[in-house]
Amino acid sequence: MLSFFRDYKLFAVVFGIISVIIIAIIYNTLNVYQPLPIYQPAMVSTALVDSTIQYKKKYHKIADFSLVNQNGETVTQDNYKDKIYVADFFFTTCQTICPIMTDHMAQIQKEIKSDTEVMLLSHSVTPKIDTVAQLKRYSLKKGVDDDKWNLVTGDKKQIYELARKSYLAVKTNGDGGPFDMIHTENFMLIDKKRQIRGFYDGTNPEDIDKLLHDIAILKEEYNR
Repeated sequence: MLSFFRDYKLFAVVFGIISVIIIAIIYNTLNVYQPLPIYQPAMVSTALVDSTIQYKKKYHKIADFSLVNQNGETVTQDNYKDKIYVADFFFTTCQTICPIMTDHMAQIQKEIKSDTEVMLLSHSVTPKIDTVAQLKRYSLKKGVDDDKWNLVTGDKKQIYELARKSYLAVKTNGDGGPFDMIHTENFMLIDKKRQIRGFYDGTNPEDIDKLLHDIAILKEEYNR
């Protein structure tokens, strides 16, 4: 009888070890690393994409730019070289979705404050109104960290083309001029190769959580 229990105990131990190994294998199989998609114009709503690139299915990247930030400093793609960044389009006098979006950007800023790989970039869609002085007042009001977050203004045509041909992020109403824009709630996650890796609703707290999670996934991609 004692021999039976000894044999049973040994069997139970071996079975337990094998079970743990099988569970670990299944867990790892189900949790295989999944890289973020690389968005192309053909994958995005045509309402947000310039007609000249709506067909494009690969090799899409954010174009070079030269704009001016809240401190009157020139900001170019070089400021974001080898950085992951979150971009959006807004205007300081907006009373609808912009305050929510800006508050959520401030939340992201807080989360990435000590992360040297990640930055933020907000483009004004009303550059004539959003002068450097206006952007500075807004940045102080919203707690913008100048080292992490640029609010930029500049040539309206350039901003329009960035919005429609690079970030695939704004609509056009087509009735007030060739470069009129209706910005959306979109936040875009941009990788170190200037590619779009995600779109998020900047007014939705759950999407902000997902964005922060996706930043971690994107960082993991560079550590592999």
